[in-house]
Amino acid sequence: MSRDDGQQPELLPVLSRGKHRSPRKGACFMEFASLLAGERWSDHPLCTHPLLAAVARHVNDCTSDAGRSRLAGLIPSVIGLTGDDPHIDARVALRSATIALPVVAADGQRVMAVSVLASEYVLAELDGRPVGALEAQSRAALGQAPHAAAWADRFVARGGWPPAMRFRRQAAPTIVRNAVEGIAQACVPDPDAMLRDLLVQAIDECAAWVGRDPTQRHPSPPSRTGTHPAGAGAVP
Repeated sequence: MSRDDGQQPELLPVLSRGKHRSPRKGACFMEFASLLAGERWSDHPLCTHPLLAAVARHVNDCTSDAGRSRLAGLIPSVIGLTGDDPHIDARVALRSATIALPVVAADGQRVMAVSVLASEYVLAELDGRPVGALEAQSRAALGQAPHAAAWADRFVARGGWPPAMRFRRQAAPTIVRNAVEGIAQACVPDPDAMLRDLLVQAIDECAAWVGRDPTQRHPSPPSRTGTHPAGAGAVP
Protein backbone atom coordinates (compact mmCIF):
# COMPACT_ATOMS: atom_id res chain seq x y z
CA MET A 1 0.00 0.00 0.00
CA SER A 2 1.14 3.54 -0.59
CA ARG A 3 2.47 5.69 2.21
CA ASP A 4 -0.32 8.15 2.96
CA ASP A 5 0.30 10.06 6.18
CA GLY A 6 -0.85 13.44 4.87
CA GLN A 7 2.38 15.09 6.03
CA GLN A 8 4.07 17.58 3.71
CA PRO A 9 7.87 17.24 3.42
CA GLU A 10 9.66 20.05 5.21
CA LEU A 11 11.99 22.64 3.69
CA LEU A 12 10.75 22.07 0.15
CA PRO A 13 8.89 24.36 -2.29
CA VAL A 14 5.12 24.66 -2.12
CA LEU A 15 3.29 22.68 -4.78
CA SER A 16 1.89 24.70 -7.67
CA ARG A 17 0.55 24.11 -11.17
CA GLY A 18 2.65 23.51 -14.26
CA LYS A 19 6.38 23.24 -14.92
CA HIS A 20 9.01 25.32 -13.13
CA ARG A 21 12.56 26.21 -14.11
CA SER A 22 13.95 25.59 -10.63
CA PRO A 23 12.81 24.96 -7.03
CA ARG A 24 13.08 28.70 -6.43
CA LYS A 25 10.17 29.17 -8.82
CA GLY A 26 8.04 26.49 -7.13
CA ALA A 27 7.43 22.86 -7.97
CA CYS A 28 4.77 20.50 -9.20
CA PHE A 29 4.32 17.03 -7.71
CA MET A 30 6.73 15.24 -10.04
CA GLU A 31 9.34 18.00 -9.90
CA PHE A 32 9.31 17.48 -6.14
CA ALA A 33 9.83 13.76 -6.77
CA SER A 34 12.83 14.39 -9.02
CA LEU A 35 14.37 16.55 -6.29
CA LEU A 36 13.82 13.97 -3.55
CA ALA A 37 15.15 11.19 -5.79
CA GLY A 38 18.35 13.10 -6.49
CA GLU A 39 17.63 13.30 -10.22
CA ARG A 40 17.96 16.19 -12.62
CA TRP A 41 15.12 18.69 -12.04
CA SER A 42 12.24 17.49 -14.22
CA ASP A 43 8.52 16.75 -14.16
CA HIS A 44 9.29 13.50 -16.07
CA PRO A 45 11.87 11.87 -13.75
CA LEU A 46 13.11 8.34 -14.33
CA CYS A 47 12.26 7.32 -10.77
CA THR A 48 8.52 6.95 -11.50
CA HIS A 49 6.54 4.92 -14.03
CA PRO A 50 5.55 7.25 -16.91
CA LEU A 51 1.80 6.65 -16.58
CA LEU A 52 1.81 7.04 -12.81
CA ALA A 53 3.80 10.25 -13.26
CA ALA A 54 1.17 11.44 -15.75
CA VAL A 55 -1.58 10.78 -13.20
CA ALA A 56 0.39 12.79 -10.61
CA ARG A 57 0.95 15.72 -12.98
CA HIS A 58 -2.71 15.87 -14.00
CA VAL A 59 -3.94 15.59 -10.41
CA ASN A 60 -1.46 18.27 -9.34
CA ASP A 61 -2.66 20.67 -12.04
CA CYS A 62 -6.40 19.96 -11.65
CA THR A 63 -6.48 20.20 -7.85
CA SER A 64 -7.38 23.59 -6.41
CA ASP A 65 -4.71 25.80 -4.87
CA ALA A 66 -6.32 25.23 -1.47
CA GLY A 67 -6.27 21.45 -1.77
CA ARG A 68 -2.93 20.89 -3.49
CA SER A 69 -0.85 20.90 -0.29
CA ARG A 70 -2.55 17.65 0.73
CA LEU A 71 -0.82 15.90 -2.17
CA ALA A 72 2.70 16.57 -0.92
CA GLY A 73 2.75 13.72 1.61
CA LEU A 74 2.30 11.27 -1.26
CA ILE A 75 5.43 12.34 -3.13
CA PRO A 76 7.85 9.85 -1.49
CA SER A 77 5.45 7.04 -2.43
CA VAL A 78 6.04 7.43 -6.18
CA ILE A 79 9.84 7.32 -6.00
CA GLY A 80 11.16 3.99 -7.24
CA LEU A 81 7.81 2.86 -8.64
CA THR A 82 8.69 2.02 -12.22
CA GLY A 83 8.91 -1.00 -14.48
CA ASP A 84 8.18 -2.36 -17.96
CA ASP A 85 5.25 -4.67 -17.15
CA PRO A 86 2.33 -3.64 -19.43
CA HIS A 87 -0.05 -4.68 -16.65
CA ILE A 88 0.89 -1.46 -14.84
CA ASP A 89 -0.41 0.76 -17.63
CA ALA A 90 -3.60 -1.24 -18.06
CA ARG A 91 -4.34 -1.37 -14.34
CA VAL A 92 -3.65 2.32 -13.69
CA ALA A 93 -5.82 3.24 -16.68
CA LEU A 94 -8.58 0.89 -15.53
CA ARG A 95 -8.54 2.23 -11.98
CA SER A 96 -8.68 5.81 -13.25
CA ALA A 97 -11.61 5.05 -15.55
CA THR A 98 -13.66 3.16 -12.96
CA ILE A 99 -13.25 5.96 -10.40
CA ALA A 100 -14.23 8.65 -12.90
CA LEU A 101 -17.05 6.88 -14.74
CA PRO A 102 -19.86 7.30 -12.16
CA VAL A 103 -19.29 11.05 -11.60
CA VAL A 104 -18.20 12.69 -14.88
CA ALA A 105 -20.60 14.44 -17.26
CA ALA A 106 -22.70 12.37 -19.68
CA ASP A 107 -20.37 12.67 -22.67
CA GLY A 108 -17.41 11.89 -20.43
CA GLN A 109 -19.20 8.81 -19.10
CA ARG A 110 -19.30 7.36 -22.61
CA VAL A 111 -15.55 7.90 -22.99
CA MET A 112 -14.88 6.40 -19.56
CA ALA A 113 -17.12 3.39 -20.24
CA VAL A 114 -15.17 2.64 -23.43
CA SER A 115 -11.97 3.19 -21.44
CA VAL A 116 -13.03 0.57 -18.88
CA LEU A 117 -13.74 -1.95 -21.64
CA ALA A 118 -10.48 -1.16 -23.45
CA SER A 119 -8.42 -1.59 -20.28
CA GLU A 120 -10.21 -4.82 -19.45
CA TYR A 121 -9.58 -6.12 -22.97
CA VAL A 122 -5.84 -5.48 -22.67
CA LEU A 123 -5.74 -7.20 -19.27
CA ALA A 124 -7.66 -10.16 -20.67
CA GLU A 125 -5.10 -10.54 -23.45
CA LEU A 126 -2.19 -10.21 -21.03
CA ASP A 127 -3.66 -12.74 -18.60
CA GLY A 128 -5.06 -15.18 -21.17
CA ARG A 129 -8.62 -14.88 -19.88
CA PRO A 130 -11.82 -14.60 -21.94
CA VAL A 131 -12.60 -11.19 -23.36
CA GLY A 132 -15.73 -9.84 -21.67
CA ALA A 133 -14.92 -11.24 -18.21
CA LEU A 134 -14.90 -8.04 -16.18
CA GLU A 135 -13.60 -7.40 -12.69
CA ALA A 136 -16.06 -6.54 -9.93
CA GLN A 137 -14.99 -2.88 -9.79
CA SER A 138 -15.53 -2.53 -13.54
CA ARG A 139 -18.97 -4.14 -13.33
CA ALA A 140 -19.92 -1.82 -10.47
CA ALA A 141 -18.74 1.32 -12.30
CA LEU A 142 -20.56 0.38 -15.51
CA GLY A 143 -23.65 -0.47 -13.48
CA GLN A 144 -23.75 3.10 -12.13
CA ALA A 145 -23.84 4.49 -15.68
CA PRO A 146 -26.06 2.03 -17.59
CA HIS A 147 -26.73 4.31 -20.57
CA ALA A 148 -23.02 4.95 -21.05
CA ALA A 149 -22.30 1.23 -20.65
CA ALA A 150 -24.86 0.35 -23.31
CA TRP A 151 -23.43 3.00 -25.65
CA ALA A 152 -19.92 1.63 -25.05
CA ASP A 153 -21.09 -1.89 -25.88
CA ARG A 154 -22.43 -0.67 -29.22
CA PHE A 155 -19.34 1.44 -29.89
CA VAL A 156 -16.82 -1.31 -29.28
CA ALA A 157 -18.73 -3.72 -31.52
CA ARG A 158 -17.94 -1.52 -34.53
CA GLY A 159 -14.14 -1.61 -34.46
CA GLY A 160 -11.07 -3.38 -33.17
CA TRP A 161 -9.10 -3.02 -29.96
CA PRO A 162 -5.63 -1.44 -30.12
CA PRO A 163 -2.71 -3.82 -29.49
CA ALA A 164 -1.36 -3.79 -25.93
CA MET A 165 1.70 -1.72 -26.84
CA ARG A 166 -0.33 0.91 -28.70
CA PHE A 167 -2.71 1.02 -25.75
CA ARG A 168 0.28 1.70 -23.53
CA ARG A 169 1.65 4.53 -25.68
CA GLN A 170 -1.57 6.22 -26.78
CA ALA A 171 -4.79 5.12 -25.10
CA ALA A 172 -3.66 4.80 -21.47
CA PRO A 173 -2.29 8.39 -21.20
CA THR A 174 -5.51 9.68 -22.78
CA ILE A 175 -7.63 7.68 -20.35
CA VAL A 176 -5.91 9.04 -17.24
CA ARG A 177 -6.01 12.63 -18.54
CA ASN A 178 -9.73 12.39 -19.34
CA ALA A 179 -10.44 10.76 -15.98
CA VAL A 180 -8.65 13.43 -13.96
CA GLU A 181 -10.09 16.33 -15.94
CA GLY A 182 -13.58 14.81 -15.76
CA ILE A 183 -13.42 14.46 -11.98
CA ALA A 184 -12.10 18.01 -11.58
CA GLN A 185 -15.10 19.33 -13.53
CA ALA A 186 -17.69 16.99 -11.99
CA CYS A 187 -20.54 18.11 -9.75
CA VAL A 188 -19.26 16.34 -6.64
CA PRO A 189 -18.92 17.77 -3.11
CA ASP A 190 -15.11 17.53 -2.91
CA PRO A 191 -13.35 16.98 -6.24
CA ASP A 192 -9.95 17.62 -4.62
CA ALA A 193 -10.44 14.67 -2.26
CA MET A 194 -11.57 12.47 -5.14
CA LEU A 195 -8.53 13.42 -7.22
CA ARG A 196 -6.23 12.67 -4.31
CA ASP A 197 -7.91 9.29 -3.85
CA LEU A 198 -7.41 8.52 -7.55
CA LEU A 199 -3.69 9.24 -7.16
CA VAL A 200 -3.47 7.10 -4.00
CA GLN A 201 -5.12 4.19 -5.80
CA ALA A 202 -2.92 4.61 -8.88
CA ILE A 203 0.15 4.50 -6.60
CA ASP A 204 -1.16 1.33 -4.98
CA GLU A 205 -1.82 -0.32 -8.36
CA CYS A 206 1.69 0.50 -9.53
CA ALA A 207 3.27 -0.66 -6.27
CA ALA A 208 1.42 -3.98 -6.51
CA TRP A 209 2.90 -4.72 -9.94
CA VAL A 210 6.44 -3.37 -9.75
CA GLY A 211 8.84 -6.31 -9.69
CA ARG A 212 6.33 -8.93 -10.82
CA ASP A 213 7.10 -11.27 -13.69
CA PRO A 214 5.29 -9.75 -16.71
CA THR A 215 5.01 -13.19 -18.35
CA GLN A 216 3.09 -14.65 -15.41
CA ARG A 217 -0.56 -15.50 -16.01
CA HIS A 218 -3.09 -14.27 -13.49
CA PRO A 219 -6.48 -15.65 -12.44
CA SER A 220 -9.58 -14.56 -14.31
CA PRO A 221 -12.06 -12.36 -12.42
CA PRO A 222 -15.74 -13.33 -12.30
CA SER A 223 -17.42 -12.58 -15.62
CA ARG A 224 -20.08 -9.94 -16.08
CA THR A 225 -23.56 -11.08 -17.06
CA GLY A 226 -23.29 -11.06 -20.83
CA THR A 227 -19.89 -10.71 -22.46
CA HIS A 228 -18.61 -7.99 -24.71
CA PRO A 229 -17.73 -8.58 -28.35
CA ALA A 230 -14.30 -9.95 -29.16
CA GLY A 231 -13.85 -7.06 -31.58
CA ALA A 232 -14.11 -3.61 -30.07
CA GLY A 233 -13.36 0.01 -30.71
CA ALA A 234 -10.41 2.10 -29.67
CA VAL A 235 -10.83 4.79 -27.07
CA PRO A 236 -12.19 7.88 -28.84
